[in-house]
Amino acid sequence: MDEKIFLISEDGEEFPCYLLEETRVAGCNYVLVTDSEEEDGECYILKDRSEETDTEAVYEIVEDEKEQQYLARIFNELLEDVDIR
Repeated sequence: MDEKIFLISEDGEEFPCYLLEETRVAGCNYVLVTDSEEEDGECYILKDRSEETDTEAVYEIVEDEKEQQYLARIFNELLEDVDIR
């Protein structure tokens, strides 16, 4: 994993994640992160909701199933050696 980032929940709890890949689709930035440096961690697709005036990036988990499936196919192509389910 190249980059470790910290996600902060709405209640202020920090979660360390590892950036796997990022892409831009239809004008929106997305990142694929995992919660583990080891192989079988959970993966999350996050959508950048930052405004130009935000000093830090604001991401939210993509929860729409169709959007998840579409983005998972894109990330699978970008990361040939990783199986995203």
